[in-house]
Amino acid sequence: MKRQLEPELMEDEAQVKAYAEADFSQPHQNFVSLFNEIFCQQHDYVLDLGCGAGDISYRFAKANPDCIVHGVDASETMLAWAQKDPRRASIKNVHFFNRYLPAEQLPRSSYDAIISNSLLHHLPEPQVLWQTIKQGSQPKTKILLMDLMRPARLQQAQQLVQTYAANEPAILQHDFYHSLLAAFTIEEVQAQLNAADLALACRIISDRHFIVYGSFN
Repeated sequence: MKRQLEPELMEDEAQVKAYAEADFSQPHQNFVSLFNEIFCQQHDYVLDLGCGAGDISYRFAKANPDCIVHGVDASETMLAWAQKDPRRASIKNVHFFNRYLPAEQLPRSSYDAIISNSLLHHLPEPQVLWQTIKQGSQPKTKILLMDLMRPARLQQAQQLVQTYAANEPAILQHDFYHSLLAAFTIEEVQAQLNAADLALACRIISDRHFIVYGSFN
């Protein structure tokens, strides 16, 4: 099945509201826990690319109170939800920035860690993300990216929606289905890493997700 692009940005208020209010607590907390299991070293400055409404940024900052998290997203509507999150009053080590990738300048020239969840499939040109990761890295920067995998057939995408989003609002079911169609296969991701000259590991972790992880050399 060929990749079918979806809109790059989430700007519609109803769509953003549905996404921001959805309960992604388990997968998002699992993402943070996975990072801390893979990388035990200190990471002072962390870049969250495609942070959306900021849930992972806040969770990462809370789990790692000695770090500073910079959440970056191109959607002003998403960032508005991140800014008004009630956790903002108690979690002080997270800051949000409106940047459209490829950005001429990131909030910092380099980071100790770079994380990203479900951004890759939104991008028409995937090298935008890999080159941004290289731009924001320094020797030994820790990198963890997670995203969806594109199924081989439309029927598989429909089944995944029924399995994991049957009780979600229609707008989230629609977005999940089209995100699956816009995602990359594991082979395509490995080819992207090779083209970017990034020596990172890539592996499947569920029936719909893969991760890319490692240290920047």
